[in-house]
Amino acid sequence: VYTTRVRTDVRREMLGPSNASGVDPLNVLVVEDRPALRHGLVELLAEAGHQVESVGDGLDAIRRGTEHPFDLVVLDLMLPRRDGIEVCRRLRAARPEILVLMLTARGSEDDKVVGLEAGADDYVTKPFGPRELLARIDALDRRRRRPVGPAEPIEIEGCRIDLDRLTATRDGTDRPLTAREGAILRLLHHHAGRPVSRAELLEEVWGADGDLLTRTVDVTVAKLRRKIERTPTSPRIIVTVKGVGYAWGSR
Repeated sequence: VYTTRVRTDVRREMLGPSNASGVDPLNVLVVEDRPALRHGLVELLAEAGHQVESVGDGLDAIRRGTEHPFDLVVLDLMLPRRDGIEVCRRLRAARPEILVLMLTARGSEDDKVVGLEAGADDYVTKPFGPRELLARIDALDRRRRRPVGPAEPIEIEGCRIDLDRLTATRDGTDRPLTAREGAILRLLHHHAGRPVSRAELLEEVWGADGDLLTRTVDVTVAKLRRKIERTPTSPRIIVTVKGVGYAWGSR
């Protein structure tokens, strides 16, 4: 764990005054190539009660992030050796349950879209204040700890979906679901009988702005259908509602 203290004036210059967020402690990996900001982030998160490690480039982030069970990675987009997009994809593939908060110095919508499509759970645009960062982390952790349901596995169209274990079983074969895929299924099942818009899915599952122009939802649903549908090209569990989004069950 990174324990070196940095000058208070440097941290305030980079991040501003901080205070503890009150969230449950998380194991956090900070990935940022600028030393002053990296050290300031470590100090801020440690002061908020989290266990924090840090690295300064993409290759070290991939190595450390795949070998240690972090709850959250605070990940800069622009990194030496491997950029944040590749790091996010590699970590998401190795550990689907990990939370990824992307940092970007640019406020363009393209960066946000690329980050979300790579698997980031949320994004913060630099410069940001400590309250915003801690609030985003708090929101991510609340979504992660949100009570799951239904308690009993769902049987639909020959597929058994266990949202507690995050598995889908068809023809005797278990297929693992990611946390995000499970969240999509929970939301659609909870609102069975009405369509759920792409904007609502972005806001509830990704924690992103609903008006963000992205095909992230469609790409994720297509992958999910390949796990749960008998015929993914003719879905009967997650059905498309043209011009709106998706709905649970046959329509």
